[in-house]
Amino acid sequence: MSSLRLPRTLRLDVSDTFVFTHAAEPGEWAVTGSFLFWDQDLPNLEGKARAAFRSGFVGVSSLGFSTLVVVSEATEAERDAAVEDLARHIHERLGAPDRAMARAAALEEIDFAATLCGVPVGSVVAMHRTQVDGAISEAFRTLHQRDAGTPGADRLHAHARAFRFVETDDEEPEERADLIGLARDRPGTGS
Repeated sequence: MSSLRLPRTLRLDVSDTFVFTHAAEPGEWAVTGSFLFWDQDLPNLEGKARAAFRSGFVGVSSLGFSTLVVVSEATEAERDAAVEDLARHIHERLGAPDRAMARAAALEEIDFAATLCGVPVGSVVAMHRTQVDGAISEAFRTLHQRDAGTPGADRLHAHARAFRFVETDDEEPEERADLIGLARDRPGTGS
């Protein structure tokens, strides 16, 4: 029996509270949230709205944005509650004609979010959203922790460990980010 996995919002620092007008709470079940931008004038988005469009997952409880999500195990009851939370927003805040249609749309969003969770539990996922030929396009990256043997890894707290980016789209080369090196080079980190 395979376990049910869904993405949860992840906040490694306070940056989401500055980047987005409304940040998701840490640990909310999340969806990609592209539906929030369907009626927007995307080329003219600026500032925090543009940041939300480009990289914001949406927490289903708050409709707030999160730059990162973490793949997490979920129960059927948690999944059903996430569908109901999102359906409530789709009906009450976004104007779905009735609760049944809102629930169907929410279920579709939750089911799509679950497809992002085919990686190990604890994997961190980032998204880059663009508009291509009038359609919204989403690209996802999985961030994996570097091995404990990475130089300097023992000097940082668990939340500041380095990750490497792994492309999920084979058309582009893999990118790597050395957060340990960045932290080591920052003033006041004691290196």
